[in-house]
Amino acid sequence: MRAQLIGTAAPADEPDLGHHGDAEATPGLVDLAVNVRRAPMPDWLADPLVTALGALAAYPDPGPARAAVAARHGRTPEEVLLTAGAAEGFVLIARALREARRPVVVHPQFTEPEAALRAAGHTVERVLLDAGDDFRLDPSRVPADADLVLLGNPTNPTSVLHPAEAVAALARPGRVLVVDEAFADTTAAAGVEGEPESLAARRDLPGLLVVRSLTKTWGLAGLRIGYLLGEPPLLARLAAAQPLWAVSTPALAAATACASPAAVAAERAIAAGLAADRDHLVSRLSGLPGVRVAGRPASAFVLVHLPGAAAVRERLRERGWAVRRGDTFPGLGPDWLRIAVRDPATTDAFTDVLAEILEA
Repeated sequence: MRAQLIGTAAPADEPDLGHHGDAEATPGLVDLAVNVRRAPMPDWLADPLVTALGALAAYPDPGPARAAVAARHGRTPEEVLLTAGAAEGFVLIARALREARRPVVVHPQFTEPEAALRAAGHTVERVLLDAGDDFRLDPSRVPADADLVLLGNPTNPTSVLHPAEAVAALARPGRVLVVDEAFADTTAAAGVEGEPESLAARRDLPGLLVVRSLTKTWGLAGLRIGYLLGEPPLLARLAAAQPLWAVSTPALAAATACASPAAVAAERAIAAGLAADRDHLVSRLSGLPGVRVAGRPASAFVLVHLPGAAAVRERLRERGWAVRRGDTFPGLGPDWLRIAVRDPATTDAFTDVLAEILEA
């Protein structure tokens, strides 16, 4: 099933929506393709996980984790649905909302939401944001009669952080607005205490569903833990499509630990450090011939335009570096690459190699 495009000519070939960064990060390469932070696990997270392993004979009890996540976001437990990673949330949305007449996905963005919709039989329309406008969201471009709208904030792969009010402008009665905030915990802004532009605590927007993940900052991709925030009747519909005991006991322990005030404070400190590392990466990339960093990156990765990027990516692999190809994201193409933010020493080593390739 091909997606319909809004306001943009259809590409000759559909992008591979099932391709993800882990396919790029093969053993032996320095991984700049996957956006998961690699750092030693803190004791406050490791200890509950170890303890949970001693309770595996009992069925998982999501109650304490739901309460902890709800408290973090100023919501009630009934406004939280725990999932086996954010990806399961997209599958539940696609399956539970089969009556959606006009689902629209705002691209470029993470491809799993569209893939899940298409797998559930939906005909998907795409709104493709403009690279010339730094992929900024224009709410007026989303059709007024779209009854299911999905977008990311900050958006993967563009690293654009849309203003909260621009995203909130898409909410209206009769529409489910899904905002993928899987990378919200990677953002920081001077003078802002929490996550800038997040809608996670908004309870006044009709049909809002916020998708969250604990994968990125805490390095839990293998544990599969995420959650949805929204109105209880809507979450009840999604829960009805979810298998029993979908979230494991260790994953529930991680959700509880990561929602604690101490964990949130640590997360904010990590995000501030990430911002400095990101600025260093952007500075180094901006000094290379032919490399253009898209917009003002706000997350754990940057998107760059580079003529001949597909060949450059192969040369990088030969030199021991993995970066994420851009042509599998709708709205991009073979001249785009996504690069994960790492520490300054890794960035310097990478950009030195990239400079050599570009000068060859």
